[in-house]
This record gives sequence, structure tokens and C-alpha cells, in this order.
Amino acid sequence: MSETTNTPAVKGGKGLTIAIAVAAVVTVAGIALWGMQLSGGMVQTGMRNLDSWGLYITMFMFFVGLSAGGLIISSVPKAFGMEGFGGISKVAVWTSICCTVLAIGFVVVDLGQPFRMWELFAYSNLSSPLMWDIIVLATYLILSVVYLWAQLRAEAGRVSAAALRVVSVVALVCAVLVHSVTAWIFGLQQAHEFWHTALLGPWFVSSALVCGTALVLVVVIALRRAGYLELEQRYVTRLAKMLGAFVLVDLYFFGCDLLTSAFPEGSGAEVVAMLTTGSLAPFFWAEIVGCALAAVVCFVPSLRTNPLIVVASLLAIAGIFCKRVQLLVGGFQIPNVDYAFQTNALTVTNWEGGFEAAYQGMVYWPTALELGVALGILGLGALMLCVGLKFLPLKQAENVH
Repeated sequence: MSETTNTPAVKGGKGLTIAIAVAAVVTVAGIALWGMQLSGGMVQTGMRNLDSWGLYITMFMFFVGLSAGGLIISSVPKAFGMEGFGGISKVAVWTSICCTVLAIGFVVVDLGQPFRMWELFAYSNLSSPLMWDIIVLATYLILSVVYLWAQLRAEAGRVSAAALRVVSVVALVCAVLVHSVTAWIFGLQQAHEFWHTALLGPWFVSSALVCGTALVLVVVIALRRAGYLELEQRYVTRLAKMLGAFVLVDLYFFGCDLLTSAFPEGSGAEVVAMLTTGSLAPFFWAEIVGCALAAVVCFVPSLRTNPLIVVASLLAIAGIFCKRVQLLVGGFQIPNVDYAFQTNALTVTNWEGGFEAAYQGMVYWPTALELGVALGILGLGALMLCVGLKFLPLKQAENVH
């Protein structure tokens, strides 16, 4: 007679314990740097009135995409009654939860003071897309936890397949919605040339599918290598082919946006020039070349080995991050409205030299403090991921005879 058991990862793994310790140290260091930011104010960052969002919001956009993509990969097979990807579903959902926590963490540090979180709800404006995003993101996090719990209960025979399918459908809808609302925050800003486009919604979702699938691939291959998961290679191959398809769709959307912006000549052409030959060209070409190489690896059978799949996945993730940098920083470079008249040392780079000199070199770059705080938040995500792998029952259920 056989019984189904679902046991947590072995708690005595030395490598995982070391990773938890290192991540905890990085997290504590990040908290200390955040304390410095709170005491000295946001003036310590590279953000100014003309670049009021920077690394923190870039990372927020990036991790929302990682989170939504991972949840979509996990929920689609169950929602539509398709064959899944082996035992990766619970790991994908946990990875999604960790990324969502990181996204919320970057919003908190960008607010300047954590007490402003209370003000968001006490004095909220429900007609603002920013408030929609906060509500959807909180709902999304709760739903992801419920979805993981439902999967664990289903394996124990205490949640029916029909109920799990309903939760999967709701999770899928919410994953698409959270990224759409984030896109609307930018797309509805008429004052910024690079953001004001209806294509931003599907563009964000396609990017989420790219980096979410890539992250799941990296985590799953690493866990297979460590002996944590047993997964047939055909599932990895299937995910790699999906990654290649998602990359091509994302590049197609990007190409459509660039083509319609370049013709006729005008402010749109200025955006294209800024990306292809201007200050943001390194990020643009890193995305294009990296994603193209990732697609080649995913579609050429002789190249589709696990090490190269990991490299392709990392290139895809880096490409989407570069895309987020282009979007956020580029949106502040070419406004559709005139700059405010008041200028000082905190709003422009060279305010004593007149307007022409003042607005030169306005491309944002984060300070060392911002980089340190961001690294601390990443440490928190790594800590959550490792602790979950060590203590939560995320391994595939096994039949014990």
C-alpha cells in the first residue's frame, strides 16, 4: 500500500544554512543603510524634482514582473486543465511571493518615511491609479499565499481539484491585473513622452512572462543540481521553448512601439534617438542583444543544455531590467510640458550656468546609499527564498512504498 507524503527540505543542508546566514547579514546591512536614509532624508539619493523616481521604483517594476510571471507559469496549467511542469509549481509560487515582498519593500523605502504607508490608506484617493496599484498588489500577495496553501492542501487531499482550479483562475487574473495597473500608472502620464502609450499594458505583461519564466528556470535548474527537486528534462525544455517565444513577443511589442514613435519625425523620433544612440543606448542594446541571444539558445536544440539555458535566462532577466531602466529614466528626459521655472541645486545639474547648462546631463544615476539599500532588500528576498526552501514543504510529493 502506498501513501503520499510531502516533507519539507532537509533542515541540515550546510549550503542552504550558509546562504541563509549570508542573506541575513546583507539584509541587516541594508536596514542600517535605510536608517541612514531616514535620518538624512531623500536628498542623499540621486533623485531630484526632475527625476523624482529612480532605482527604487525601477526595482519595484522589475520585481512585480518577476512575481507576476512566476505566478502565471504556475497557474495557467491548472486553470486550463493542461499538463503542468512537473513539481515546480509550488517553488514558482513561493518565488513569486518573495518577489512581491521585494516589490512592496522598494515602494516603502521610496516613500521616504515608513509612516507614510498609513497616510496612503488614511488619505487615499481611490480615483488614482497609484491607489489601484497598492490595493491590487496587496490583494495579489494575499492571493499568492492562499494559492500556495491551496496547493499544499490539495496534495494532502483536503482541497478538491475543482476548488484548486478556481483559485488558479483567480490567481491568473490577478497576476495579469497587477501588471496592467502598474503599466497604467505610467501610461496615463501625459506629461511624459516615453510613457504615454496604450501599448504599455501588454508590453508589461509580455515582459513579466519573460523574466518570470526565466527566473523559474534558473531556480528549478539550480534546485535540480542541488538534488532538491527531481524533474524530467522535458519540462525544462518546454519551459525554455516558452521563454524563447515570450522573448520574441516582447521584442515585437518593443519594435512596434519604436516604429510608431520614429515616424513621423518629432518628439517620438527624439525618444528613439535617445534609446538607440543617446544616453540610454547601452541599456537599449544590452536588452536587444541579450534577449536575441537568449531566444537563439531556447530555439536551437544543440544549444539547449542546462548551463546555456541558465545563461539565456539570466540574459533575458538582465534584458528586462535594462528595459525597466530605459522606461523609467527615459520618461523623465523628454517631457511633453515645459519644466517648472523655479530652479536650484537640488532640481538641476548646473543651475548657475543658465537653462541650457542646467538641463545638460540630467540622466539619473543612483548614489551608493541607494545601491546599498537596494542590495539589502535583495538580501531580504534571498533570505525568504532560502528559508522557504529549507522549512516549507515545497518539494514535489513523492510516493513512498
